[in-house]
Amino acid sequence: MKRALPLDQMFFLAGSTGCGKTSLALELAKHCQGEIVNSDAFQVYQGMNTLVAMPGLEDQSQAPHHLFGIIPPEKEFDVAQYTERAKTVIEDIISRKRLPIITGGSGLYIKALTHGLSPTPPGDEALRAECARLSLDDLVKWLHLVDPEAVATINLKNRRYVTRALEITLLSGSPSSSLKNEWQTNPEPIFHGVVLFRQRDDLYQRINQRTVEMFDQGVVDEVKNIGQCSTTAGKAIGLREIRKLIDGQQSEADTISSIQQATRHFAKRQQTWFRREKGFQTVCVEASEQANSVVRNIMSAFPELGPTS
Repeated sequence: MKRALPLDQMFFLAGSTGCGKTSLALELAKHCQGEIVNSDAFQVYQGMNTLVAMPGLEDQSQAPHHLFGIIPPEKEFDVAQYTERAKTVIEDIISRKRLPIITGGSGLYIKALTHGLSPTPPGDEALRAECARLSLDDLVKWLHLVDPEAVATINLKNRRYVTRALEITLLSGSPSSSLKNEWQTNPEPIFHGVVLFRQRDDLYQRINQRTVEMFDQGVVDEVKNIGQCSTTAGKAIGLREIRKLIDGQQSEADTISSIQQATRHFAKRQQTWFRREKGFQTVCVEASEQANSVVRNIMSAFPELGPTS
């Protein structure tokens, strides 16, 4: 990142899918003159509102929302692009004396804002042309030689990923695997934010119920209209499963079950990520607890957000 964000003038509301971030972010925004900034890698895409549980029009009318539905699904979008867009939005919100509330479940997007990604070299056309002449197997063998750790961490069937890892390693002189995990800020930055956790049975019940509601809300017709997807957009949970349903390869009941399972596994991975992150206060949300009660507790823990009444 070329410029540091004023972390003391921002608030992070993080957590896994299904934990209730959308309603809590909206409630918090109402109490502290906040504006909601998306940090979910799938909610940036257009035409996938139901599939990715994007805040509805009614929610978005109650507080300003930013970086939701801004990218066509056929376009690639990564953490570096997100960071640049988010910085511009956040700086504008702060300039208007309002609070940016960054909310989402993409841990890498959030950490890029709190810590700052290490710079990686831009694409090199000559090197990329050389890579284009090689088979994928040859590219993987080359990557084995220059950065064996990367081989264990990226999708070796994705030619673009392999090429980019080679490009970063060869142009920077450092393994792409080490650069990918380096952060600009040292020592650990101080920022304000919470990560939400729910008991497993409660979280899984919410995920299962939301999946059923997606189908009631017409997610199958939505997927029919999505068309071609980029690599990132194509990873949205439910997209592959619903396309199999549309093609007649499985029943609706099996589709719902497989989406529920995939979402539960995803939520578990998200929780694992956030448990490792320092700097967040943990907020455990009870199954029967209402959003306004949780927000009062958050505001009591962070007096700088304003009065709790």
